[in-house]
Amino acid sequence: MLRRSVDNAMNPELVRKAVEKVGNPNVLTNLISRRVRQLNSGNRPLLVVPPTTGAADIALLEIIEDKMKWDAPETPEAAEPAPKKRRKS
Repeated sequence: MLRRSVDNAMNPELVRKAVEKVGNPNVLTNLISRRVRQLNSGNRPLLVVPPTTGAADIALLEIIEDKMKWDAPETPEAAEPAPKKRRKS
């Protein structure tokens, strides 16, 4: 059985602030995931953080402090409609 350590959990206050900044929790999940992957593969944090800070919390702090940029996804209303599928005769 997998048990998650308290040390690996993300700081809920940082998550709340980052969601307010990004707006969409799904986009935030993708941003954190990509940045954690980068940090774990050797990229350096964009902030000065204690060595005990987890990669996910570093990613959250970078988002909150505007060290990380992203393009907001288009709203469904602004996106082009999908082409209609043609029925086979």
